[in-house]
Amino acid sequence: MREAYDVYGAAGRLKVSVAAWRWAVASGLVPAADAGAGRWSRAVVQAADAEGIRAALPGVVGAWWAAERLTEALGAPLPFGRPSVTATAVGHLVRAGLLAYLGGDVATPDVHPDQVATLARRRDLPALLDRHVPLGPDQAAVRLGVRRTEWDQVVRLGWIAPVGTVEIDYKRHGGWTEVPLYSGQDVALLPLSRPSVDWRALRTLAPGRRSPLAALDPVDPAEGDTVFLAEAARIAGVGRAAVANWRRRYDDFPAPAAGTDTHPRFDRSAVVAWLLAHDKIAVPAGVPSATLALRSGDTGERRFRLDDPVLELADDADGEDRLSGWTTDTDADALATLTATYTGASLRRLTAPARPPLAVPGRVRVINRYRSGSGGLRITLAWPASLRGTADRRSRGGTVDHAVPYAAPGAQCVCVRQACGGLIPVPYCPEHGRTAEPVMEWHPAGGVRCAHLTRPAPAEQPA
Repeated sequence: MREAYDVYGAAGRLKVSVAAWRWAVASGLVPAADAGAGRWSRAVVQAADAEGIRAALPGVVGAWWAAERLTEALGAPLPFGRPSVTATAVGHLVRAGLLAYLGGDVATPDVHPDQVATLARRRDLPALLDRHVPLGPDQAAVRLGVRRTEWDQVVRLGWIAPVGTVEIDYKRHGGWTEVPLYSGQDVALLPLSRPSVDWRALRTLAPGRRSPLAALDPVDPAEGDTVFLAEAARIAGVGRAAVANWRRRYDDFPAPAAGTDTHPRFDRSAVVAWLLAHDKIAVPAGVPSATLALRSGDTGERRFRLDDPVLELADDADGEDRLSGWTTDTDADALATLTATYTGASLRRLTAPARPPLAVPGRVRVINRYRSGSGGLRITLAWPASLRGTADRRSRGGTVDHAVPYAAPGAQCVCVRQACGGLIPVPYCPEHGRTAEPVMEWHPAGGVRCAHLTRPAPAEQPA
């Protein structure tokens, strides 16, 4: 009589699928192997509830299905610089213990759909992908948001090293080729660990332009990749005194690897690892984005997202404000269509990092479309600076602190009036204290008179 069963023997003994037995083990329905690696004793198998095991696994899904669900969870469109999840990435998540292996090819395994859904709901999904899923050279270039040329220079300079390799059959290019794999976390950390590099400029290089990284010398293995305290401070985004203080307070701060007692140098990777471990920095999960809400008389309101936005506000009211960011071809075409009409499109609301929400009652237009060598599309919008206002009534100061109602204020209005004719709503005003957009428009100070002031009051409007 058999005293121990492997996964196939246990599944056959209970007349359940191998995937169901594997899921029962992974979910705790049956004990872990007690008779050696991947083997269960006869007592454990006989005590197992076959019906419960069958009911626990209504079905399995392939790695391609799981990859699509996880990609959807990252957002649509995908944040610029983040590649979609692949079936091979699902295999890495299984090996990391985040998903249970239920069968199929080890590189692209079958998994449980409910477990995939749970993983997709995790807010730290981007960080998990960075930590556990290595990237090939092309994927790494996309994750970093640069051309493959720049990525090859990063490797040449010795800023990152492979964590493994994989063989890929390029049938049209001579058969099997060994491709290096890089840690997704190390790739994501490059803009932090190399603060002296203008990453924004690298991400916007036109096709055919020589990479600025080509002029740099690679890391000298004899000297090592080291940093002074000042550069360690730049990596952490603090002052040099703060890093010097950490070095005194924490016994586990990396020891100097080179330099002198007065000017010590520290291993760069050790410094980055210490900053991560002590929550002084975090792995970038993605590139910041801006949200646009454009209103057109023909199509109503449309919302768009721009990744890695750059907002340039003019100092002169006679100038022009500009916003650029990465977007999809579909959204770029829609933006061009909205802004190309005779009436154009007004910017109902713009939410960008580190800026108060903006509103622009005048026409917004597309002034540039640029495609980088890595395939990303960057678009630039512009509007008259004289029409800029804030869409948030709580924001005050600067040139965006005056509001104008669509109709002239009534007799009960107690809001503070400005010399230009605008007003600042106060909470106790009977007319405007609780006014919501779009009843109120905002406009800059400095004597710029809003066209809405010329509208008659409601009582004076013709029947």
